[in-house]
Amino acid sequence: MLRSFRLGEADRVLHLYTLDRGRIGAVAKGVRKTKSRFGARLEPLSHTELILHQGGGELQTVTGAELIHSHRETRELPYRLSVGLIGAEAMLRLFPEQEANDRAFRALTRFLDLLDELEPASNGGGNVDPLVLSFQLKLLWLSGYLPHMSSCAECGRGEGLAGYSPSAGGAVCRSCANGSLLPLSGEGLIAIDGLLRRPMDGAGEAALGTRGAREALSVITASYEYHGGFRLRTLRV
Repeated sequence: MLRSFRLGEADRVLHLYTLDRGRIGAVAKGVRKTKSRFGARLEPLSHTELILHQGGGELQTVTGAELIHSHRETRELPYRLSVGLIGAEAMLRLFPEQEANDRAFRALTRFLDLLDELEPASNGGGNVDPLVLSFQLKLLWLSGYLPHMSSCAECGRGEGLAGYSPSAGGAVCRSCANGSLLPLSGEGLIAIDGLLRRPMDGAGEAALGTRGAREALSVITASYEYHGGFRLRTLRV
């Protein structure tokens, strides 16, 4: 369960990402009551097996819930929770359709498992944590928006890269730079390359300085804005 909001006096609307059907919406009736039979099984970021009833509307109704992994360790630490909510919103925005994507689902569950043991990064807040940067780059790749960073996206040159161009879809050299260029230092290019080459459980081993991490985040957010037309609200918190 990636996100929820209140409905009426006792219900909640849930935003879910499922293995078989991708993103779906559902209503959990009475879940906010003290004696709800669902209780903690529908907490944000929890991994749960649900039984759903499809009625006449767009939202399905939760009729059964079996907890697979609560991820309570994530919700109880503010740093982990902030990182988790960024990842959850990225998942919702990049994969909004009711269409199965098992690779995206596996990436999500892996991200949440790693999050339970995450220690705060030393180079800034949760929005530049190596794990959540790595996860977002993986999601951009799976959704077809991964920026090309190994050579100039315009002319193919492998040297003299000066920045990132959303319209070109990747890094560009000084000769191909234009007004929409997002400046990138050598530190930023190394950081992004390190994150792209490593699996999520090795993200902490990438050479991310403070500048490199923030430039990696800038490339990710620029990709969201150009390709998807959105910004993550959780990154502004």
